[in-house]
Amino acid sequence: MIDDLKYLSVEHDDAVVRVRLNSPETGNALSGVLLDELLAVLGALDDHPTLRVLILSGEGADFCLGGDLAEFSALHSPETGNAGMRALANKARRMCDLLANTGLVTLARLHGGVVGAGLGLAVFCDLRVGADDSQYRLPELRVGVPPAWGGITARMLYETGAARSRELLLTSERFDAAKAAELAILHRVVPEDQLDAVVDRWTEPLLKRSPSALRTTKAMLNAYAGAHRLADAPLFDAELMTAAVAAQAARAR
Repeated sequence: MIDDLKYLSVEHDDAVVRVRLNSPETGNALSGVLLDELLAVLGALDDHPTLRVLILSGEGADFCLGGDLAEFSALHSPETGNAGMRALANKARRMCDLLANTGLVTLARLHGGVVGAGLGLAVFCDLRVGADDSQYRLPELRVGVPPAWGGITARMLYETGAARSRELLLTSERFDAAKAAELAILHRVVPEDQLDAVVDRWTEPLLKRSPSALRTTKAMLNAYAGAHRLADAPLFDAELMTAAVAAQAARAR
């Protein structure tokens, strides 16, 4: 599908594409390069009209430990108006938009740590299964930035409800897979060695469905979700992230 990928592993056949975050030494941190690769892969899906299912997973001990905080600091540059940070935040929003709006049914296979932007990436998938010992957290406020990565706040509000999202975002508390299922972040919780079996059980009936019917259903679900939003607030997320990183850097001087 896409050659020369450094931080992603991609396998596909006629109907299923498997995308694995493949930077375990960083906890699969969502750096700018990794976002570029995700954008390229997701942008190429329309070139394969027989695809029906996308399975997203992570290599190593964790699914994804969030954004690359060291990169945030490196991109802070008042001389350029923080253009690098703004560009990174816009990449995240575009990538999440592609993931949410693809006609494929997207399955998230979650294990280990699912943190910050990693949790954001997961909730943009249609169906999510997590290992029973997986751990979840939205630590943005604790590290001094707003929860403005890729439109995560709007997605969390829609997926889990306003009251529950408010608690997760304001407290930054870690929670386990059972709590994630209670919050509708996970659809299934199983031992880690059964994750693939659940993914296969979801995939099997989807492969028997009409590709056009699946795509139409996804479009309908996205349209209904959009009808509940009063404004496209995620469009402001890049500016919020950039301003927060700039303010944090100013306090550190």
